[in-house]
Amino acid sequence: MDFFLIEMVNTLRASSAVATARAQKVEQEMIDAGLLPLPPPPSTLKHQARDSAASLSLRTTKEDEEEPLRMRLESIGMHVGANITERLCHDRPLFADTLDCIKFVCKDLWVACWDKQVDNLRTNHRGVYVVQDNSFKPISRLSSWDGRQDAVKRAKVYVTMSAGIIRGTLSRLGLIGVVVPEINNLPQCTFQIKLPKGGS
Repeated sequence: MDFFLIEMVNTLRASSAVATARAQKVEQEMIDAGLLPLPPPPSTLKHQARDSAASLSLRTTKEDEEEPLRMRLESIGMHVGANITERLCHDRPLFADTLDCIKFVCKDLWVACWDKQVDNLRTNHRGVYVVQDNSFKPISRLSSWDGRQDAVKRAKVYVTMSAGIIRGTLSRLGLIGVVVPEINNLPQCTFQIKLPKGGS
């Protein structure tokens, strides 16, 4: 599964780059044909502001390049999570409340996908749940020649599909929320699950 995830990320990264280039080409053709207005010219800034904006735009551009990849990975994860949940819940009674759904994610889903239960579950009882896995399998073997910081940066892409799986599971259980993965130290991963107040 680890090797499959690595190859899938690489393939989707290349595919996303081609799709983005194609969309930009079509947009430019429409601008050239006069069907879209010209983008506004960059405003004139002082040299210091321009330098800081340039460094910020470089960072933003790199993150923007990864956005189509993240969207595809999350979408695939949502389909996988929804289908796994249907299979795992086939002969189960309906869950009584939101906490039961979160416990299902922490026990049954985690075991089905990553062969273990979560290491820690915390909540503020206001719709925010924090799920922590101290040795998260999809990123447990990840490393980089450029050091730990680069490995953590790469790992953030690899946990996007896992966040999608959790989101797809919650969606199939009738809970619409946001799942935000956080990595500070490999191979530890924390997923913050934010559900609307009231549970759905």
